[in-house]
Amino acid sequence: MRRAVALIGLLGIVGAGVSLSVLPTTKTSAAASDNRTFLIPASDGYGVADCLSTKSECGKIVADAWCEAQGFAKAASYGLADREDFTGTLSKARPAASVEQPLVITCGE
Repeated sequence: MRRAVALIGLLGIVGAGVSLSVLPTTKTSAAASDNRTFLIPASDGYGVADCLSTKSECGKIVADAWCEAQGFAKAASYGLADREDFTGTLSKARPAASVEQPLVITCGE
């Protein structure tokens, strides 16, 4: 009986080792052809709106870091979002007095 339990335990350990050896060893990431666009409120609390909205060098760093955190390689584009990006299909909207325009980051390859 002890031998049967020991043999089953040994086979379980060997089976676990084999299954772990077939798992991919590289970090998974988004497919290279996939692009994804993120809308970020301008008043997100991190203070990166100035960098992203002016398309300065610090904006590139912030956008690339954002994309890497989301599983993408780098930012394809970034800046202020167009009104169509966040209002949908509204034809005419009443202009808001103090609403900040959101930021957009498009991540890709």
